[in-house]
Amino acid sequence: MNAAPDRLDRLILNAIQRDFPVAARPYAVLAERLNRDQGTDLTEGELHARVKALRDNGFIRRLGAVFNAGPLGYRSTLCAARVPEDRLEAVAALVSAAPEVTHNYLRSDALNLWFTFSSHRPEALGEFLGNLKAQTGLTEVHVLDSEKLFKIKVDFKFAE
Repeated sequence: MNAAPDRLDRLILNAIQRDFPVAARPYAVLAERLNRDQGTDLTEGELHARVKALRDNGFIRRLGAVFNAGPLGYRSTLCAARVPEDRLEAVAALVSAAPEVTHNYLRSDALNLWFTFSSHRPEALGEFLGNLKAQTGLTEVHVLDSEKLFKIKVDFKFAE
């Protein structure tokens, strides 16, 4: 991974996670907003190139909408796994590669790898966990079904 994002990259990261425009030319809209609100001097092409570089360098894993899964017929489930430290990076990469995984993060606890899995197919989670266990030898993966939705949006504030 390359050096940490610069000030302009952090402004862009803040902007795209807060209010990514649904428009024919979203990068033009974003560039206009940043130029107006933050005093930048970005073109649509420059902004798009910076977002692509942030993604290519691993600072952005996914760029897309987050939907309220339930009303759309999807089941979203939080899972927690116990992964040996020496295999954590490989298992996390395998989990992150699944298109149904919307979040994947580490915790400093015995259950050290947590992820959210969303699918419209009721059997998909069981299939995924069966394959994950077969490929990795994991024996402890907990499925934590939600009882109540508290929030569906998180913004990471990047210092300018």
